[in-house]
Amino acid sequence: MKISTLKKSFVVLILILSGCCSAVVAQIDTTIAGMKDANKASPVTQNDPKIDSLPHSLEKAFVIRNIIFDGNKKSREAILLRELPFKKGDSILIKDIPTLFNVGKTQLMNLSLFHTANLSVEQFDPPYIDIRISVKERWYIWPFPYLKPVDRNLNQWLFEKGASVSRIDYGVKLLYDNITGNNDKLRFYFITGYTKQLSLGYQRPYIDKNMKWGINFQVALGKNHEVMYNTIDDKQQFIKTDDYLKNFFNTKLELSYRKAFYTTHYFGVGYQSFRYGDSVFLLNPDYLKTSGPRLKFGEIYYRLKYQNLDYNPYPTRGYAGEVMVSKQGFNNSMNLWQLTAKGVGYWQLGKQSFYSIGASGTVKAPFKQPYMNQQLLGYGDMFLRGYEYYIIDGVAGGFVNATLATRLTNFSFSIPRTKWFSPIPIPLKIYSKVFGNAGYVYNPHPGPTNRLPNKFLLGGGIGFDILTGYDFTLKVEFSFNHLGENGIYLQKKDIF
Repeated sequence: MKISTLKKSFVVLILILSGCCSAVVAQIDTTIAGMKDANKASPVTQNDPKIDSLPHSLEKAFVIRNIIFDGNKKSREAILLRELPFKKGDSILIKDIPTLFNVGKTQLMNLSLFHTANLSVEQFDPPYIDIRISVKERWYIWPFPYLKPVDRNLNQWLFEKGASVSRIDYGVKLLYDNITGNNDKLRFYFITGYTKQLSLGYQRPYIDKNMKWGINFQVALGKNHEVMYNTIDDKQQFIKTDDYLKNFFNTKLELSYRKAFYTTHYFGVGYQSFRYGDSVFLLNPDYLKTSGPRLKFGEIYYRLKYQNLDYNPYPTRGYAGEVMVSKQGFNNSMNLWQLTAKGVGYWQLGKQSFYSIGASGTVKAPFKQPYMNQQLLGYGDMFLRGYEYYIIDGVAGGFVNATLATRLTNFSFSIPRTKWFSPIPIPLKIYSKVFGNAGYVYNPHPGPTNRLPNKFLLGGGIGFDILTGYDFTLKVEFSFNHLGENGIYLQKKDIF
């Protein structure tokens, strides 16, 4: 496929999304006008007869007398109350009840503690109102085998590495959520195979009486026989020996501060230690700044996160953004400042369709960095669709993407003898989508064989997103890039 054809396709996609934006604005105006008309007459809501049948004016205020919980066998009421847009003693208008209930339900579901969450009016006793919150808790403890390819994505492992068993991490892991009923999480991994690793992490969202400060602690150590030592032809190059070429230890302590609902501040400190085999430096003398095989450094960082989405695992409406600044190392062996920012918005087009536009970028300083610090596009959530087989190294860069999706199916099914972990039918949703993305990476010294840095990168395609129980999402995509390459790719990552 020629580059000009790809650019035309991308322009057409942007025009389509622009037209969708106009449609959304018109739809919002119509919705607002309809809401104003609805405030002149009842019913307020279509699904609560206790509200619909009220003879009172929609401007009538009620005082919340009781908030009654049902189904939270382990989750503490304080954790649930923290997510509600109202509290006991508040005065609320009848016309505001549906909106408040929708916000409360979204916040409770985004805790990832429940299969379902429902808010309803328990009793009207003017001037008081009682509210009932009913939830169905998930299965919280998951001790099971760990099996995961180590490559950046499934396609790379299946086709470039021939689905090699030697490139799989296996072992056991324990995921224990809601340990004390405070939405705290324990993570324990004992991994062998490609990586020998032992790691432990504990996270608790609130440690103070006012429920604003939280804590997160992680520690990991391990070793590898194989190390990625360079990038040639925009692809990873590995060296593997019988000896361990990489030994590592890292730990992190993080404090979080969440004053209201959507914004959270993170303050973190960390420590990392590496020891590499001599073979790595023989193949790439610029792998590290230090002349020896050992590297030890501290880290401090601050992260600001805003997240207001209808459903965090697969949003169709809302906004999210994040800014992070970090400093790694305080001497000549490691000296890296890094600023990263990303954001995404989702807008609905009717009941079954939505579109999203997102962007992400990072800058590293000073620009002169060893190879170890030059990883940029192709790692984690910094990736371009259509370039799954490539990595693009550099010290500054980013991307923008746009997606238009429509829901094809929405049903649930049951599996016999599984009610112990899924008391409700397992949901299954499938979305079809069309997408496009563009990116750029600056690298002052890209190397003689790497052709993707310092160039405008363009890709796009079509695909399907499959959603099912316990927030599992699989993305099946047919993507192309500006090099004329295309293929079918499997994804699990997203910008958030």
